[in-house]
Amino acid sequence: MPVINVETRAVHVQELNKGAAETVLLVHGMFSNLSIYYFNIAPILAKHFHVVMYDLKSHGMSEKIADGYDLNSMTDDLSALLDQLELSSVHLAGYSFGGLISLKMAARFPDKVKKLAVIEAPDPNDDKTRDIIDEYSREFLEYYVQNFADTTKSKMGKRQMEKNHRMYEYLFHETSIKSDMIRERDFFSAAEIDGISQETLLLYGASSNCLDAGKQLKKKIKRVELMEVDGDHNVPIQQPVSIGNLMETFFKN
Repeated sequence: MPVINVETRAVHVQELNKGAAETVLLVHGMFSNLSIYYFNIAPILAKHFHVVMYDLKSHGMSEKIADGYDLNSMTDDLSALLDQLELSSVHLAGYSFGGLISLKMAARFPDKVKKLAVIEAPDPNDDKTRDIIDEYSREFLEYYVQNFADTTKSKMGKRQMEKNHRMYEYLFHETSIKSDMIRERDFFSAAEIDGISQETLLLYGASSNCLDAGKQLKKKIKRVELMEVDGDHNVPIQQPVSIGNLMETFFKN
């Protein structure tokens, strides 16, 4: 479980198939960590690609940081990580908040992103997205986890629940994440989305409340395909093999 220093910050990174000719870098979502990819999706991609996963700041095993959760700062972090790993350009995929980071990365650093896969990126201006940020409580976490278990056929133990609760509490009460996300509410209407030139695959759950966000992006990005996968916002957990296979085909072709 290597933790490396990137511009003085500790970042947890995992890599598979380092000898492959091309690299796919995977960005997880808010309040998650790289394990969402590690056990199911990453091994599919690693049959053909060097796969890099990392924990965002204050997530997983990466260092806790009080500020810098706006998309400019998050993509600065990702660009610095690529430089540290000596990766000049990669195929990039991101889930949920990681999808927003990936979109911003493709717009700001086009030379560093080959193809782009966006999984369930929400519209930051959508009421449901803001509600999650504004209305967090322990009761919300317990409700969310119950729903998570219902839709993914998996259960979260008491220890993991406590660990996640501590992470939520830290992020909501001791960092700038709430104010930084509010600042990004107009991201989907920004001209930089229209300027994304990379070939892009949008993957959304057919019953997801974020599907409309995918349809918005399909209208704005020039070289884009939107694919609906059976499931909701948790589709990478519900359908990891399907998501992995779709990304493998997209990045290979």
